[in-house]
Amino acid sequence: MKQTITSPKDWVIKDRVYVLKGNKNPLTRTIPAKHTSRYPMTYFDEEKGYQRELRYASNQPSVFVDEQNGPATLAHIVFRDGTLSVPRKNQALQKLLSCYHPFRDKIFKEFDKVVIAKDELLELETELAALNLANTIELDHQEAILRVEYGTQVSSMSSKEIKRDILIMAKNSPRTFIALAHDDNVQLRNFGIQAVEAGIIKLSPDSKTFKWSSNGKKLMTVPHEEHPFSALAAWFKTDEGLEVYRSIEKKSL
Repeated sequence: MKQTITSPKDWVIKDRVYVLKGNKNPLTRTIPAKHTSRYPMTYFDEEKGYQRELRYASNQPSVFVDEQNGPATLAHIVFRDGTLSVPRKNQALQKLLSCYHPFRDKIFKEFDKVVIAKDELLELETELAALNLANTIELDHQEAILRVEYGTQVSSMSSKEIKRDILIMAKNSPRTFIALAHDDNVQLRNFGIQAVEAGIIKLSPDSKTFKWSSNGKKLMTVPHEEHPFSALAAWFKTDEGLEVYRSIEKKSL
């Protein structure tokens, strides 16, 4: 989820809540509150044209050191149980966290109910689209997608098991499922695996070459560090590979 406030020009005075990213909820987590050699805290000011040192002091209205006057009462920035609530009256800390802090959107983020609602709605819509797609594609297409996850064990699965697992995949990993469903290489890869399982072609023990099972004639060499069946799927799209594909098809997998 992206930060809501990306510039002080967009600023709105209100109470704000910040949360640690990655669903982390330690009892306490302190983040840097001033510039040090270990944790540099500077902000490049486009208008002034230089880096400005940052420092949070509870008795100063600004977090820029060059705007602070007199003794600075330094304060800690502490998340408790993964959360830090900052009231509207503490504008200095809010602006440091929302606009300038180098850990912003890396270790912590601002909690925004509207943005979260939009993100959740998008997730639900993506999940629904994936489930609808899973229900409409043919069984052999479902099998091809599952092979990416399960490998050859798909061959021993019943049609009901395949349909069940494809719906589970669509629900749990909707974006991955949609991408695989629209990737024609997935079906070509499945076609190649089925051809090997049917004994029509074979893959050498070192996974470097595909050959006809009947006469041992080499069909293709797998490029270095490529997955053999991904390489075979891509090869099926070439003129030579298409002829082999059609020949395998005639042998009725």
